[in-house]
Amino acid sequence: MKLKFASILMLAVLGAVFAASRDFLTIHQAGTIVVGTDGAFPPFSFKQSGQLVGFEVDLANAIAKSLDVKTQWRTAPFTELLSDLKQGKFDFVIASHGITPERQKTIDFATPHYCTGGMIVSKSDGPKTILELPGTRIGVQVGTTYLQNALKIPGVLKSDVKGYAKDSDALRDLIAGKIDVWITDKFVALDVIKNNPKADLEHGDLVFTERIAIAVAKGNNTVTGSINSALIGLMNDGTYEKISNRWFGEDIRCEGN
Repeated sequence: MKLKFASILMLAVLGAVFAASRDFLTIHQAGTIVVGTDGAFPPFSFKQSGQLVGFEVDLANAIAKSLDVKTQWRTAPFTELLSDLKQGKFDFVIASHGITPERQKTIDFATPHYCTGGMIVSKSDGPKTILELPGTRIGVQVGTTYLQNALKIPGVLKSDVKGYAKDSDALRDLIAGKIDVWITDKFVALDVIKNNPKADLEHGDLVFTERIAIAVAKGNNTVTGSINSALIGLMNDGTYEKISNRWFGEDIRCEGN
């Protein structure tokens, strides 16, 4: 009896989540798809002269165009994006979310749109390898796989790791000497080092690797399927490569895509 009740309760919860999200037919009829991001993660999504720009912004806009709808962008703190998605505030979220088993329990992911890893960034005389990290002051963004993986490094204590609401805040403290190491996305690290030559920053090892994908409400297969179809088209017709080269000077899709 308890098992049956638990199953019914779980179905009710999942049903409520799905009911909060729009299927693709409804989205297409409305003519607008609502996209969530944090808007504070250059070069993927950030504000420039008041406009939201970046690799993932361009990619989401291209996906929407392929699906014959317009994008309506909404920003929220990174730690709130997935919970807002479950509440139906967005049709999908594109904010460099790594695919993890824990996240897959409550949301669905589209086909990965790039592969990357968490990279060590420090001053030129700072730690560059994983073996050097124990005992150092490490900065990471909260709610991310960077935080999770930093805490898994042998010898690194929870007290060694400082969480930041924004990735840019961790960078600020690294430059100011308040932390010794910043762990962030590989492409973010390379972009920051390139664009801040006077900051005396260098990158080190990759702490881990991961696949990044768009997040969709659990069970909303019509939206996930539509995004996947659009991504395949963009990767085949050269659009993806053009967008990627604009922001990174290379094609950052995962091998096999």
